Amino acid sequence: MRDRHARQGLNTGEGRQYATGDPCALMPGYISWYGARMPGIADALLEDRQGVLITIEVTAGAKTSSFPAGYNEWRKAIGCRVTAPAVDGKANRAIISLIAETCGVPASQVTIQSGATSSLKRVLVAGLDRKTLLERLETS
Repeated sequence: MRDRHARQGLNTGEGRQYATGDPCALMPGYISWYGARMPGIADALLEDRQGVLITIEVTAGAKTSSFPAGYNEWRKAIGCRVTAPAVDGKANRAIISLIAETCGVPASQVTIQSGATSSLKRVLVAGLDRKTLLERLETS
């Protein structure tokens, strides 16, 4: 049975990984942006009277923490990976400190506005305008 499948060449998606050289290419919802500006990242930023709202898609329990970690154009959300598990608010605290560090603001100026128990969150960064935040995200 194995030989029959090998000859037919089942579409397992492995070709995508080898074609791009990116081991994360097989991850569902993953959009690679190595070496290029994140397309449409501005769509994930919404200016508010208090600051800027960022729509993020969180992966808790990742190997390494990173923000921005890609862009999901269907959800219009910037990827955020944290090593902390999604237990007792640990991941949310890690998200706040990571975004504050990336944006160059104190952690007290970053709050989760919605999605505290969801992987899709809206985070408010107070004290910055949309243009400044966009520049900081693109250079990080």
